[in-house]
Amino acid sequence: MGDLEEEVFMEQPEGFEQGEPGQVLRLKRSLYGLKQASRMWYQKLQTVLIDIGFHCVEVDSSIYVFTRETVRIIMPVFVDDITLASNSLEAIQSVVKELQSHFRLRDLGPTSYLLGIHITRDRPNRSLSLSQRQYILDVLERFGMSDCKPVLTPMEPGLRLSSSMSPNSPQEVMAMKGIPYVSAVGALLYLATATRPDIAYTVSTLCRFNSNPGMEHWKAVKHLMRYIKGTVDMKLTYSPSPSRSDEPFVSYTDADHGGDSDTARSTSGYLLCIGTGAVSWSSKLQSIVALSTTEAEFVAAVEAGKEMVWMRHLLQELGYKVKQPSVFRIDNQSALTVAKNPEHHGRMKHLDMRYFWLRRAVSKGILTPVYVATEEQAADALTKALRPQLLHKCCSLMGLVG
Repeated sequence: MGDLEEEVFMEQPEGFEQGEPGQVLRLKRSLYGLKQASRMWYQKLQTVLIDIGFHCVEVDSSIYVFTRETVRIIMPVFVDDITLASNSLEAIQSVVKELQSHFRLRDLGPTSYLLGIHITRDRPNRSLSLSQRQYILDVLERFGMSDCKPVLTPMEPGLRLSSSMSPNSPQEVMAMKGIPYVSAVGALLYLATATRPDIAYTVSTLCRFNSNPGMEHWKAVKHLMRYIKGTVDMKLTYSPSPSRSDEPFVSYTDADHGGDSDTARSTSGYLLCIGTGAVSWSSKLQSIVALSTTEAEFVAAVEAGKEMVWMRHLLQELGYKVKQPSVFRIDNQSALTVAKNPEHHGRMKHLDMRYFWLRRAVSKGILTPVYVATEEQAADALTKALRPQLLHKCCSLMGLVG
């Protein structure tokens, strides 16, 4: 626990009273539940790590790096869960010993489970896989879907959910009161953001109706659960990729123009892969109404570009120099042209200036857009509900196997 800077008093817990009745205690260290508890713990941990020789990564304050000669240690921190990755086992053991002199901790050895994610290694093939099999089984059991019949897609191809499917009568409202829609979508959201980019679009769509879900929305939730039941053993796998060996990471960006039935806004999707597996992905509605497919694709490319620049900075701070421009793949020739040159000015001039940041990044040689055929567009699954064959292709490009 971190040391408190403020004066905070607490009532004495029952069975541990000291002094006169009615007296309170002054806290010297933070306790779980205090508003500043997490901040105090972070500051204390950071102080210790800096004293050991670590430095905090500027683009992500939850990652620390230690570098000395040929030894490098990368330490991601999630509250009080610490993971160590290094090219030296001796260095890891030294850091663990040093941390033990400051904190009471348990060394659980090589990481096999982290935040509900099962990690498996195939060292001879230089492969690492992430799976949430047990988490999926727990979610299915929690919502009574353990014995459901599997389906081939996370959402029925061509389905367009809208607010018109929300309850319109007192009877429909009462019918939905006992249905745990928000809890189910929340449970699926963690799965979609951790290891399953193939369901990101579906979960993003379902989240739009959390405030007033209808029976059709609930049917879509159950359809998604039937899909994850059939893909419970699917793993996000990372291994060297010969076709991507010349790039530190591979990026895809796509958009579905006017896909939202209620607002006519488009859905942006991007995917970043290192080796064979996805490391960052997004599927969300754009903040503006795009007036053309070109505009929708360009806005999606801007969001992807921001993530790519962040990834470049992260890799550089971890010690991996990125010198060449980062390539992002887009399946719209017109949007690709706009990203390179000020063409189609009449159709694009109304956009906010922030969207033309992408063109400047391209001109500076930081990013490079290239065309990719739609059938090779991995981000396609992040913008719309696909047929089984196309979904399987996208899963393969994402690194999902099983």
